[in-house]
Amino acid sequence: MRILTPEMAMSRLAASCARTETCTADAMARLKRWGITPSAASAIIGRLTDESYISDSRYARAYVRDKYRFAGWGRRKIALGLAAKRIARDIAAEALDEAVDSDEYLAKLTAVVRAKARTMPRELHNTYEGRAKLFAFAAGRGFESSLITAVIRSTDNPVWPDPSSDD
Repeated sequence: MRILTPEMAMSRLAASCARTETCTADAMARLKRWGITPSAASAIIGRLTDESYISDSRYARAYVRDKYRFAGWGRRKIALGLAAKRIARDIAAEALDEAVDSDEYLAKLTAVVRAKARTMPRELHNTYEGRAKLFAFAAGRGFESSLITAVIRSTDNPVWPDPSSDD
């Protein structure tokens, strides 16, 4: 691999950041892989941040939007993903509040639980084991346990398919 100078790394990273949202931690890791010294990397990150190529706030909003809308993740899993990217908690919380509507969030959780319930054998419907499987599935998607329990126990919107229907 050819050694990159800080100037070459700066232009290469700027081009990459112009194509896709990048957080500070990812940019720093990339510079480290390229063999850029920590002091030069900090200077490059600072310059790219000043020139708006890198914005952790913008990255967090894009990350939340993608993981919530397309991957179907809950708040907890998204927050953990942002923490893994070393995004500040206040930035992550702001991005989550901005992108996630409470009513829509509950509807998404209900849809996720119902979709899983449809794939389960009928003998597990309304059993402890069946509810535990639904709970574990939704928790793995990052939804909060209190909301999962409320959705599973809901009598207004039962999650189990109607036994009389042919689905």
